[in-house]
Amino acid sequence: MRIIAGEWRGRPLRAPEGDTTRPTADRTRETLFSMLASRLGSFEDLTVADLFAGSGALGLEALSRGAASAIFVEQDAGAIRTIRANIAALRCAPQCDVRASSVLSLGPVKEPLDLVMLDPPYGTGAGAVAIDRLTRLGWIGEATWICLETAAKEVPDVRVCDVDAERKVGKALITLMRLKS
Repeated sequence: MRIIAGEWRGRPLRAPEGDTTRPTADRTRETLFSMLASRLGSFEDLTVADLFAGSGALGLEALSRGAASAIFVEQDAGAIRTIRANIAALRCAPQCDVRASSVLSLGPVKEPLDLVMLDPPYGTGAGAVAIDRLTRLGWIGEATWICLETAAKEVPDVRVCDVDAERKVGKALITLMRLKS
């Protein structure tokens, strides 16, 4: 795994050991960030969340492209160690907030984030549940872009959002969404 573009382009990233987590493949990440770039124009000064973070690759990719800050949420202890090691290797700790907890136990925030990326375990429906909950807690607002990665055959059932775009990449389905108006 590596950073695809931006300040840290080409820098390697560690992946958590074992098969408890499934890091987003470079090709899938490249497709996702291409989709986001065409909608956002720039990642400069964005506030982002990498939920079900695994290695932290999604949040670190956003930071490499200019995001101001990233929140990483992961409950697996090995994955948390990996996220912290990747942050240390890139020397970006001041921009990072690592939370060792379940995404579903997060509390409210003062203002919505610009970009929320979720890569939950495939086949669990946890992404849709998290999006609904985080919307009620203020993490997701009208201007927030939401990215949900699921298995290619899953149909995300996110009732509070409209789908902007979907792309199948290998075994993954990337869905970009916004809150319903």
